[in-house]
Amino acid sequence: MCNHQDHQHTNQPGRLGSTLEHGAAHERDHRQWSRRSFLHTLGLSGGSAFLLANLPISALLNAPLAVALSESNNSDAANRILVLIRLKGGNDGLNTLIPIFDYGRYQALRPTIRITQNDTFALNTAFAMPKTMSALQGMWAEGQMKVVHSVGYAEQNLSHFRSSDIWASASDSNVLDNSGWLGRYLQGQHPDYLNNPPAIPPAVQIGSVGNLAFNDTSNVSISVSVNDPNELYEIARLGRLYDLNNLPECLYGEQLGYMRSVANSTFFYAETIKRAYDSSTTQAEYSSSLGRQLAMVARLIKGNLGTRLYMVTLDGFDTHARQNELHPQLLKDVADSVSAFYNDLAAGNRQEDVVTATLSEFGRRPEQNASGGTDHGAAAPMLLFGAGLNGNGLLGTPPDLQNFDNDGNLRFGTDFRQVYATLLENWLCVDAITVNQVLGRDFNRIALGLNCLTPTSVQGAAVPGITHNVRYLSTRDVIISYTLPAATQLRIEIFNLLGQPVATLFNGYQMAGTHEVQFSATGYLASGQYFYRIQAGERVIGQAFRIVR
Repeated sequence: MCNHQDHQHTNQPGRLGSTLEHGAAHERDHRQWSRRSFLHTLGLSGGSAFLLANLPISALLNAPLAVALSESNNSDAANRILVLIRLKGGNDGLNTLIPIFDYGRYQALRPTIRITQNDTFALNTAFAMPKTMSALQGMWAEGQMKVVHSVGYAEQNLSHFRSSDIWASASDSNVLDNSGWLGRYLQGQHPDYLNNPPAIPPAVQIGSVGNLAFNDTSNVSISVSVNDPNELYEIARLGRLYDLNNLPECLYGEQLGYMRSVANSTFFYAETIKRAYDSSTTQAEYSSSLGRQLAMVARLIKGNLGTRLYMVTLDGFDTHARQNELHPQLLKDVADSVSAFYNDLAAGNRQEDVVTATLSEFGRRPEQNASGGTDHGAAAPMLLFGAGLNGNGLLGTPPDLQNFDNDGNLRFGTDFRQVYATLLENWLCVDAITVNQVLGRDFNRIALGLNCLTPTSVQGAAVPGITHNVRYLSTRDVIISYTLPAATQLRIEIFNLLGQPVATLFNGYQMAGTHEVQFSATGYLASGQYFYRIQAGERVIGQAFRIVR
């Protein structure tokens, strides 16, 4: 059991005693973190560890989320891909997004590790990024980048181990859940998933071994691990599948089952991944560990693997000391790799299909410590990339450098699960009921600019400035809310999966402002997925929802 208080600070940051005490706690937490990773890599450490192009790869089998996505009749949504970049160790948000609006206070908190204004490029008049991330300037200028301020959760836990679990499980900080927000779909949709995997891996993870995000409620993470595409093909050709039944009812049996399931998924997906890998080439310059991971993801996407969920990892963000040396290079790695990734996707005409988001277990303390670094903090920005964002922007509550929490950390303004919910519903087009079930409750969606287009709306263009969402009064009654930036001729309709009109909720001229319409399923409508379409002139937006009778 991890000590949840490993990284709680009782002294003020920046004092030598605090730094020494923190170092001891830091080592304890990392030892526990390492033991956890070891347990999750039992199947990779007994002489059967393989790599694909020298990268460790894990595939999530039978995720019901991915199944729901693949079953959608929305051709636009079927091509959409979500890539998560895990900044492992706790990324320092204040040196990633520099608060120019309160630079004097920022400078006072960080006299030796601040980013000087001459070493930044402006996003707007209030915030800037370090020049080491200048590879992202083009994406910002082209409207393919957004930042969500002050992302975190209530009652922040300052342990790497525990906070990583919270982000991966999407649980409250006082709830211990060993399943991941994606992995817990497994049992409900495919109770026999280890023996009957789907033809395509619904999710691929590179690095982050031991992370809960892809675990089911039995704490099982399904992995694919190979040396290279040729070895993958040989493993698939031999087809050596291991029995997952009749295992001993003991710890050894659990470990043996895990190792066999890892091997089985390796064999099963070998030829599929090799085919996608061989069908594409790398068409951009990558120069780092993160870059090589994203190069692999780009190649599999362009090779039409069909996988829609990816996670890659960059370690090293636990910058307690020498932050000026370490952190700028890490940020440069992120910026250069993301830029190359989208250039690579563009060469294969897939850049429109991919949205990427960064995540990290926590931010850093606003005040620097005595070692030229920063200790564990709370809220931090999330960076999002992709043309699907429909414009650049800074969202959420900006950091307040004069109003810290009781631990001296930045207060969070956006729950990380709001971002998860928005990505699932408005980018991957998962219906709201399913999203709320996997996250445990209904989290407010964020206006990220993402639109889940319906089959009848793909001929139109998204309406700039219109935000919209659906909420459920019951399983058969929904409220559609929308905000119009200007008065317009408006038509709101409901369609079934065949694209047939079911109801017209509004048809007329409507003034600017926030409005609502209600849809109640009538007796002849079957349970299932439906779509609403909001048409303003020739421009159209829409979203899916589900009716259960």
